[in-house]
Amino acid sequence: MCLEFPIKDTQISALHAVRHQQILELVRQSGARQVLDLGCGSGIFLWHLLNEPQIENAIGLEQSGISLLQAREKLAVYLDATPCRLRLINGSYTDPHPELHSFPMAVMIETIEHIEPKHLSMVEQNVFARMRPKQIILTTPNSEYNSLYGLLPGEFRDPDHQFEWTRAKFQQWANGVAARHDYAVRFAGIGEADLQLGSPTQMAVFQQV
Repeated sequence: MCLEFPIKDTQISALHAVRHQQILELVRQSGARQVLDLGCGSGIFLWHLLNEPQIENAIGLEQSGISLLQAREKLAVYLDATPCRLRLINGSYTDPHPELHSFPMAVMIETIEHIEPKHLSMVEQNVFARMRPKQIILTTPNSEYNSLYGLLPGEFRDPDHQFEWTRAKFQQWANGVAARHDYAVRFAGIGEADLQLGSPTQMAVFQQV
């Protein structure tokens, strides 16, 4: 069930900020100089990323033409720079992209839940088997936390979400993907945690072995 988003804008903004800062810190720690943002949306994370002196090159992949237009407007200063450190691609990570093979780092921030479940196997094959970034940071909502936002059982945080995973379901999926494609994976929460329900955002960090 997907109803009108009931969470306050201040809650959304605060969680977005915490999420981006935590992922940026992981990027810094990794030492990666090239980063692939799969499902980059309107380019908010790319904007933060390109403010990092460490980053020499970033690519954003986004299926929505409207979101990509917003990203182009937001990131115009980087797109117009010489040399250019940014490339934006209109496309989906459910489709093959041979030119995006073997990046040091890829991020998938609050995007996989927008994919129809029947297409998750395509995501797995294209991202983990074909693109094969050395490290992948993936975040998604923790559905167990939704009751603290006043949501009913089965109600999603956003009308465009196709599913939202519990922590156990997310870890089952991520562990399976890691085992099938020679990655190690570790899990963490993002945002203020509840003792029983966990954090609002759950994160998996995949590392090639």
